[in-house]
This record gives sequence, structure tokens and C-alpha cells, in this order.
Amino acid sequence: MSKALEDMSFDELVQVNKEQEYKLESYESKLSQMQFQLDQMKRILFGAKRERFIPSQDENQMTLPFDVEPEVAPEKQKQTITYTRSKTKRENHPGRLPLPDHLPVEEIIIEPKEDTTGMKCIGREVTDQLELIPAKLFIKRYIRPKYIKSQDDVCLSYKGVIAELPVFPIEKGIAGPGLLAQIIIDKFVDHLPIYRQIERFKRENIKISSSTINGWQESVCNLLWPLYENLKHRVLSQGYLQADETPIPVLDKNKQGKTHQGYHWVYYSPLEKTVFFDYNKGRSREGPTKLLKNFSGYLQTDGYIVYDSFGNKKNITHLNCMAHARRGFEKALDYDKPRAEYAMDMFQKLYDIERQAREGNMSPQERYTFRLDQALPVLNELGKWIVETYKTVLPKSAMGKATAYCIPRWDKLMNYLNDGSLEIDNNLAENAIRPIALGRKNYLFAGSPRGAERAAMFYSFFGTCKKNDVNPFIWLKQVLEVIPQHKANRIHELLPQHLKL
Repeated sequence: MSKALEDMSFDELVQVNKEQEYKLESYESKLSQMQFQLDQMKRILFGAKRERFIPSQDENQMTLPFDVEPEVAPEKQKQTITYTRSKTKRENHPGRLPLPDHLPVEEIIIEPKEDTTGMKCIGREVTDQLELIPAKLFIKRYIRPKYIKSQDDVCLSYKGVIAELPVFPIEKGIAGPGLLAQIIIDKFVDHLPIYRQIERFKRENIKISSSTINGWQESVCNLLWPLYENLKHRVLSQGYLQADETPIPVLDKNKQGKTHQGYHWVYYSPLEKTVFFDYNKGRSREGPTKLLKNFSGYLQTDGYIVYDSFGNKKNITHLNCMAHARRGFEKALDYDKPRAEYAMDMFQKLYDIERQAREGNMSPQERYTFRLDQALPVLNELGKWIVETYKTVLPKSAMGKATAYCIPRWDKLMNYLNDGSLEIDNNLAENAIRPIALGRKNYLFAGSPRGAERAAMFYSFFGTCKKNDVNPFIWLKQVLEVIPQHKANRIHELLPQHLKL
């Protein structure tokens, strides 16, 4: 090789040098990209999930734009200093938090062992202790006396008089509404698989098979399905939705022991605080396109390409999520700190504006005006900086990916300025998905597509309960007691945000 180089002209050597420099830059770029991917994998496996940003420099701390000459240390001299120290009084410790007033109280009076005859009681020492009685199964036995008139004693055709049985959630079933509600709450709220619930029943000497419990769940689903459909129509009738999706493994009946990747799509209405989950076999646009075919209003999503088609519809205004745009710069902090910190500071200003509007309890119109005055200048400055930065960084670097994500979506990221009722990000929908992630770690997969649909229904109800601060067990138990006889045209009254508990 060295001999070949000796025979080359100067121009040829320059060309070879350029090629080698290009290869070196290419290898360095690939190395940086692979290192970034490795760091992100380590972060997913072992790192913190929080994305909180703390600036390396306090914005209130002034900087010195000049070098300070070190001072010569003066000669040490001994001085006698006297002072008066005022002792601050220690504030009383608040102690334990008071126990809730709604809990029943069992009073236990403990008398001294000594003989107190003739003594006078001058007071009482009261000590509270929070205790628990495990849930107990019991038999609810309905006894209905039968009556006949005395003169009809010999009349075999007389049917007699007897009270009617109340309507049960499952006709001729032995499970009451409280038991049914607890089984479903345990699985979809507390993420306790059925086989673990069965073991808990065994500790009470009650043997209930998994097929029996699955049959109960199916009956409850059939009973609640009209309410689920009503919830869907109410969510889709709102003028503002946030959408997201999450995977759920589903057992494949055609391949024994194998699962396929299904998806739960979540639609959250911030205006009414209602959540709707919809199950689909895949992550293609077919699912949301079918569900949202008649939707009109604002749709807020992350940058997943499937959602881009909705921005082309006349009746839909597509918003993107600022938290997803910020996330790329947060990942770039370890690779391009100065520029990443600048971007994070700008995003922090936008979220400070949202915090001020929230803490000020601003109306939608007030928040709209406040955003135009405070947030619009920040967004314009940040948008220009992102475009200029993209021109100077490697496309596959962490900063290149962060800026490349934002540029084609910038108009959709700014669309939240159009209405004071809109949110800056999609975090409310993402938060509604978290119970599914916890559930996957416990019951691992859905037993069938029908099981995934049932899970979507219960996640919809319990997600709406959580958003409206409704106790899910109390809500479900009451609904199971009244829904068999409830009028179909008033079924919306049983939704968590409407039912009076």
C-alpha cells in the first residue's frame, strides 16, 4: 500500500485523504449512534423513568464575565470574638396524621389491675390503632314465606301468595353483586390474576373453579356491554380527544402456547374526564380510522405516523404532544449538553406558563389569551432555533433525531394555542394506559380476543372512575344491583361520572 501511495500524484493523495476522512466520520457517526442506542437500552432496563430536568446552573445566580485574580492571603492574626446567640424555639412536631373520621370505631376500655374502689376518675388516655378485618364470604339467604287463604286450603289450583325475588346480576347464579364486583376489581384495578384469587378463596375453605369465575365475568360483561357502548358514544361526541395505544399479548388459538400482539387504543376526553379503550388486533390505522370516522374536533396524539392521516381531514384539527417533542432533547443531554440544555430550558418555560395558568384557575378564554402573550414568543424562538440547529448536527445523532422529530410536526405542536381548553401534551391519555402496563406484568396475556375486549371495557369504566375520583368497587356493585331493571334510554345515568353514590 505504501508503494502505491508513493506512485500517486498530489491530487490523488488529497482525494484518498478525503475518502479516509469521510470513512472516519461515518464510523464515528455509527459508533455514536450505537452508543446512544446502548445507553437508551440500559436506561430502559436499569435507569430511572423520570424525565425531570434540573438546570446545571441556577437562573437566579449571576455569572462573572471576567477572570478574578487570586488575592494574596493576608497575614493571620488572632482575634477574640464575642457574640450573643439567641436560641430558637423548636416548633412542635405535628405527630401522626389523624385517622379518617368515616371509619367505624371499636372502643376497648382497659381498667387498671389495682382495686379502684372509692377512687375518682380524673380523665382518660385514648390511643388509636388502625386495624383490619380480612374480607369474609358469607351466605345471603332469601327466605320467602308462602301464604294461602284459609278457605282455599283444599283448593289445589290456588297458587298462594309469595314475595318476588329481587333481580340478580346473574339469573339463578349464586354470586352476589359484591362478590362479582370484588373479583373484577381485584383483576383489573389491583391486577390480581384469577388463579391467585382462587387460592385466596381456598384459604376460606371455598372452592371456586376458574371456569366458574370466567363464566361469571362473561355474564357481567354481557350485562355491562350496553353501558360500554354508551360510554363510547359519549366520548366520541366530545370535541376534544387525546389518543394513544399500548400493546397487549393475546393467546393465539391457532398456535398452542403462542401469543400475538394485540393493541388497546385509548381515547380520553379531558372536557368530561371520560376514558374509552378499544381493542384491535394490530397497530395499523384501520382501528382508529373506523372508530373516529364520524369524529369532529381536536385530536391530540404523539408522533406515530398512523395519526398523520387525521390531520388531512377537514373536520379534525390534529395536535401533537409537546412532552414527546421534549423527550428527544432530554435523551440528548449526555451527548450535546449545551444545546440540549438550551432546548430543555425553553420547554421548561412553556410548562411554567401552563403551571401558572393552572394555579391561577384561569378560564379557557383567559388561558387562551395568556398563552398568546407568554407562550407564543417562546415557541417562535424555539422553532427557529430547532431549524438552525438541525442544519449543523449529524442526522443520526441524538440532537439530530430530536430536531428532526420536531420540524415536520411544529405546526401541530403549536395547535394547542388555538383554544384555551386544549392541553399542551398527551400525558393525560398516557396516564390512563398505566394500569394496562401493570396488568401485563401480572396476568401476562389475554386468553382470547374476546378476553382482550372485556379488558378494554373494564379499563374504560375504571379509568373513568379514577379520573372522576369515584370508588370503583362501590360504583360497580351499585351498577350490578340496578342495571338489570334500568331503562335502556337512561342507561347513561349509570356511568361513573353521573351515578350518584
